[in-house]
Amino acid sequence: MGVEIERKFLVSKDLLPRELPEGDELEQGYLGMDPTVRVRLVTAHDGIRHAELTVKGNGLLSRSEFNYPIPHEDAEALLRMCSRSLRKVRRKLGRFELDHFRERDLWLAEIELADERESFERPSWLAEEVTHDPQYSNSRLAAPRRAG
Repeated sequence: MGVEIERKFLVSKDLLPRELPEGDELEQGYLGMDPTVRVRLVTAHDGIRHAELTVKGNGLLSRSEFNYPIPHEDAEALLRMCSRSLRKVRRKLGRFELDHFRERDLWLAEIELADERESFERPSWLAEEVTHDPQYSNSRLAAPRRAG
């Protein structure tokens, strides 16, 4: 069984390095919320696209997670079926995934851990931890899709 252990933080964008790595464009939508069923379409900075369907169990720090690669054409069709979706740019910065939700000007950093008690170095740009605050979950940040 797949398990995700992840901590999430707000980011002090003024303290980020001036030169950030190129990011990938992510579009993800939600087909269901209990359990969370997400479809994600990634367009890498080199233009290559890939997609996956993910099923996540309950929990904020630690939860079941199952990822299945799918054709990007299927992801495009599934995204049109989603009631909620979001877009973000994801960059890798050390062990952290740095997400920029441009529509909200919100920056979040996530780190995946092998154990809930695993220690890690905190970069200066990490701000308040929001792992246990459900308002910062991607499914909560996803906006209802507009009809049309």
